[in-house]
Amino acid sequence: MKFGYILVVILVASTVTSFYLGFTPLAAGLILLMFSLITYGLYAKDKKAAQSGAWRVSERTLHIASLLGGWPGALIAQQRLRHKTRKASFRAVFWVTLLVNSAGLAWLHTPQGNAQLRNGLHRVENAAVSHIQQEAGLRAVLFLTKLRPQQHI
Repeated sequence: MKFGYILVVILVASTVTSFYLGFTPLAAGLILLMFSLITYGLYAKDKKAAQSGAWRVSERTLHIASLLGGWPGALIAQQRLRHKTRKASFRAVFWVTLLVNSAGLAWLHTPQGNAQLRNGLHRVENAAVSHIQQEAGLRAVLFLTKLRPQQHI
C-alpha cells in the first residue's frame, strides 16, 4: 500500500473515532469527503487539460482545495492519475497544506478548539431553527451537527 493511501486510511479511522468519541459531528467527516471528491475532480480536470492543451486549473486552486480538507482526494488523484507528482515546489506546498489541515483537525480535539467547535455548531443549529421552515431539512441539519455524548471510560 502506498504512503498516500495509508494517510487517507489513518484520516478516515481518526474521523470515525473522533465522531464516535463525541469530539466532532458527522458533518465534519462529510465535509472532508466532499472536499476530497471536489479536489480529485479538479486534479482529473487539470490532467485532462494538460494532455489536450486546454485551459488548466491553477496550482493555487488545487492547493486551496487541499487546504480546505481535500488533501485525501489530492493524494489519491496524484497516485492514481500520476498527476502533479514531479514538480518539487508544488509537492512541497501540497505537503504544507496537508500538515496545516491536519493541525487544524487536531486543534479541534484540544479543550479550546473543541469549545470553539461546539460554539460554532450551536450557532449553526440556532440559525437552522430560526430559518429552516421544513421539518425534514431542520432534522437533517440537527442530525449532521449533533455531537455524540463523549464516552467516559
